[in-house]
Amino acid sequence: MKKLFVFLVMTLLWIPLKAQTIAENNSSESLTTFKTENEDFQDSYSDDLPWHARRFKVTAGAFFPVNNTEVEVGSNNGSFGNLIDFEKDLGFNKSSVSFMGTFEWRISRRSRLGAEYYYLSRSATKTLQKEIEFGDHVYPVDATVSAFMDNHIARITYSYAFISKPKYEIGALIGAHVLFGDVGMRLEGATIEAEYKDNFDFTAPLPDIGLFGEFVLGRKVGLYANINYFAIKINDFDGRLLSYNLSVLYNVYQNFSLTAGYTGLNIRVDVEKERLNGFFKWGYNGPTITATYSFGNHVRLYKH
Repeated sequence: MKKLFVFLVMTLLWIPLKAQTIAENNSSESLTTFKTENEDFQDSYSDDLPWHARRFKVTAGAFFPVNNTEVEVGSNNGSFGNLIDFEKDLGFNKSSVSFMGTFEWRISRRSRLGAEYYYLSRSATKTLQKEIEFGDHVYPVDATVSAFMDNHIARITYSYAFISKPKYEIGALIGAHVLFGDVGMRLEGATIEAEYKDNFDFTAPLPDIGLFGEFVLGRKVGLYANINYFAIKINDFDGRLLSYNLSVLYNVYQNFSLTAGYTGLNIRVDVEKERLNGFFKWGYNGPTITATYSFGNHVRLYKH
């Protein structure tokens, strides 16, 4: 995890240097022909890119994560269940499809507010190959069980660009992921005499801080990257988070663009509740394909 974090930070620092070089090489043919009659073109050329530096931006699309989930749930009497790998032990598919949506409001030249939402629901049925203790029950070997995991992730961020130029912006962000999780299991089969099930739901607020970069690589092409990390322990809650995103935008027509990216999120949560204690470790990463619509007036960016 630490090696991945260092690698992503180094990547984020390398991107602006590469992007600036590309932009400078293309400036003579791209920018000069685009608006040669305006003397202050270099200072305000973002006005000529309908997708860049607009006041508002809405994005929606699909996320294709590869998951790795471990859960441990026990009672408050001191006993704890065994660690369950949902993909290996319960037959969950590692690959899945999720909806994602984002909204961004550029408050000023340097400041912006953002909101994100992800939803992922998975379920599986499997005959157990090992005994599983989950919550108040023990599920024996060869028993058929059905299990589910529903996750809603909401995020809000405030970003401030320390460097704000027409062709690139680099800054810091602070925000919070809020994970609404619900995991459960029940015994299936014709011989069941009574309902036999357990579930564990929780809400995990996970603040994070990070770095971001946004770069214009051409008239129709842009790049965005961010990385975020935080760890917190408050009373009966202990959580850690690492997230990252790298995406490339292509402007299709006027304010409408398509974006392809790669996103990852790794979460670990320990929760003590009135009836059940839980440990939840979830990591996912995968490609995203989204549509973006930018609107509102341009935020003026200056070269100097």
